[in-house]
Amino acid sequence: MKAFVFPGQGSQYCGMGRDLYERVPEVKALMDKADAILGFSITNIMFNGSEEELKQTRHTQLAIFLHSYAAATLLGREGVEMAAGHSLGEYTALCFAGALDFEDAVKLVAKRGELMQSAGQQNPGTMAAIIGMKDEALDGLLQEAAAAGVVQAANFNSPGQIVISGDVDAVRKAVEIAPSKGARMAKELVVSGAFHSPLMKPAEKELAETLDAITIRDAEIPVCMNVVAKPVTSAAEIRANLISQLTSSVLWSQSVQAMVDAGVTEFVEVGPQKVLQGLIKRINRASAIAGVDTADQVDAARNPA
Repeated sequence: MKAFVFPGQGSQYCGMGRDLYERVPEVKALMDKADAILGFSITNIMFNGSEEELKQTRHTQLAIFLHSYAAATLLGREGVEMAAGHSLGEYTALCFAGALDFEDAVKLVAKRGELMQSAGQQNPGTMAAIIGMKDEALDGLLQEAAAAGVVQAANFNSPGQIVISGDVDAVRKAVEIAPSKGARMAKELVVSGAFHSPLMKPAEKELAETLDAITIRDAEIPVCMNVVAKPVTSAAEIRANLISQLTSSVLWSQSVQAMVDAGVTEFVEVGPQKVLQGLIKRINRASAIAGVDTADQVDAARNPA
């Protein structure tokens, strides 16, 4: 059983998607349509923008969504029985699975990126990667660090790789004490906000209002969603999970395991870079893992030797 998985923020790179745009007329039409919906050229930022411009949350999320979705439309849904996405990637997965229209997804991702960037400015916070610590030690670490402010697990990326998020002082306190809890490494990340923490609360209400104005259908293939780590098809569940996702932990490790338990043996990461392939390898070594990012890789996947 095959699943497509879609990357989240952090997988962007300058020039992303340009070869797909230049070589495939359907991709050019799709990306030009996104520019028209947005009223500005996200493609120009993807192809020619500076790293600084591209890493602004309101640009990053759109760029990754567009690149990933364009590649996925070329690959098609035949033989794909499940989908999932890491944080922002969940929107790509839902669009691919038929739960969201492309036009609505573009507007939604644009709004989400703006809201998260603005919540990060309103409630300044940070995130940190905690590497090599046993999951069982996490509660103790967070409890101690919480003396300095709000802090919670933001991403369970793979066994021994957790990202925490919250107030700057609390996250730095956690980084300081993590080695005493068995962490091999603890490092603050360069981010524009404390994503997947209560500090994103200002964005939640407006995102819910935006979602209310958008039609969400039942997914045609199950999407294993971040906040519940189980395959979901119901439109009502999808809507509720997308709202919770802003302030809840991304249960990526648990989601991949749930897909494996459901019978998935092959994962294909569709979109920029190879982040999810690396994580899945650490979560389940028995899985077959591939990636499709460039036009050449799309060709190879569509025309296997």
